[in-house]
Amino acid sequence: MKFRLISRVLGIGLIAFSFLQLTPIIVSIIYSEDNIAAFAYSFLITLAFGSFLYLVNFEKKYEGIRVKEGFLLTVLLWLFFTIFATLPLILGTKSGLTIVSAYFEATSGLTTTGATIFSDLSGEYYSILFYRGLLQWIGGLGIIVLAIALMPLLGVGGMQLYRGETQGPINQSKLRPKIAETAMVLVYIYLILTLICFLSYFIAGMEYFDAIVHSFTTIAIGGFSNYNESFAFFNNNTIYILAVIFMFISGISFSLHYLSFSNFRLFNYLKDPEFGFYWKMLFLAFLVFLLTIWFSSSEISSNLIVSSLFTVTSFATTTGFTVLDHTSFPTYLPQLLIFIGMIGACAGSTAGGFKAIRGLVLLNHARRELKKLIHPNLVLPLKIGKKKINSEVADSVWGFLTVYLLTFLVGSFILMGQGIDTETAFSAIAACLNNLGPGLGEVAYNYAGMDAFTKVLLAFVMILGRLEIYTLLVLFTAFFWKE
Repeated sequence: MKFRLISRVLGIGLIAFSFLQLTPIIVSIIYSEDNIAAFAYSFLITLAFGSFLYLVNFEKKYEGIRVKEGFLLTVLLWLFFTIFATLPLILGTKSGLTIVSAYFEATSGLTTTGATIFSDLSGEYYSILFYRGLLQWIGGLGIIVLAIALMPLLGVGGMQLYRGETQGPINQSKLRPKIAETAMVLVYIYLILTLICFLSYFIAGMEYFDAIVHSFTTIAIGGFSNYNESFAFFNNNTIYILAVIFMFISGISFSLHYLSFSNFRLFNYLKDPEFGFYWKMLFLAFLVFLLTIWFSSSEISSNLIVSSLFTVTSFATTTGFTVLDHTSFPTYLPQLLIFIGMIGACAGSTAGGFKAIRGLVLLNHARRELKKLIHPNLVLPLKIGKKKINSEVADSVWGFLTVYLLTFLVGSFILMGQGIDTETAFSAIAACLNNLGPGLGEVAYNYAGMDAFTKVLLAFVMILGRLEIYTLLVLFTAFFWKE
């Protein structure tokens, strides 16, 4: 294991992250806030630690990184970033967060989960609100993509890191062969979408500061808001519709965005089977949602249609914004929202969840097995669109589903063992494992009422979900550490 190389890359990552911690100081100065020192100290501590890791492991040349180092580096980047992202939240909030609560909030931000520890944001510093949005924007962009972009400076290939973050069953063979070049193209797409989202919100009536922060958290599919009421604060259908559009776009694979716009072939979206599954699932969920409300209340208005579409899109993409009280919906609708959040959007997007492509593989595999029950001798290849999928891919998806469900159940039972009620326990694990944010019961609006152990466990589950489970769990196996 090349620990010196891993340490050096971690150092570079922390040095870059330390300068991002300086940006909220601009907001503090604009709004004449007295927490500038909190961000300055955080910058110095992060910079010093990153510089130490870099300098003590300096060598002119390293050999290429292996798969093992790729997985370990992926996990350590997330862990170190979440730890050092905690500092401004400990030092600079009016709420006086504990270390555990600050770590929960920072982890929720960087993993784009959107589960908040704040029960009241109304009196918080603008710089802290900006910092929360910035954390989600960085997380959405992907710490892993930033690491890939930096890898050429080290003379190290980044394909193993890309693999560590991307565990979807369809490879990225059509992307550019140089992973750093591809990463930069994806960064440009991300920046352009963020800028367009900001301008759209601002023109629609958001204040300048709100438009910046909410464009960060929308494109990142994060869910943090500047207000306790989330998007309901704005009470503006135009803003709601714009949010739906950008959440939907951000839920699409960024590799598909790249392939479509680089060749100016927008029909690539319609040809993509995962995109088809994604929009059909979202439309079906919206239809069921709206019809259930209609049958329950016999009243349908334009405001209710827009709010319902917003709610379904927010949960289906694992964003977590709210405009209605999602716990007060009739019959099974609150549970339906959590379920569609567990499926999630497309692989290669900033969304969490099981991912649409895996759901599509399982659906097609089950359909094939049903046909074989009727015609046992029939040879039917497993296909996703026109592409044949070998049995190993199907096996890997079923294996992932098994580990995913086991993780969900074990986490839920641990919470119930802490005395937490069943609804809260199951929804909290579902919301954090799928990077969704809001749950049901005690965690419907915030996680302030959870004890320290539960917050640490849920923060771990957020990272587990963000790294697609396998990437983190493989480190706990004996064979990983054998040469």
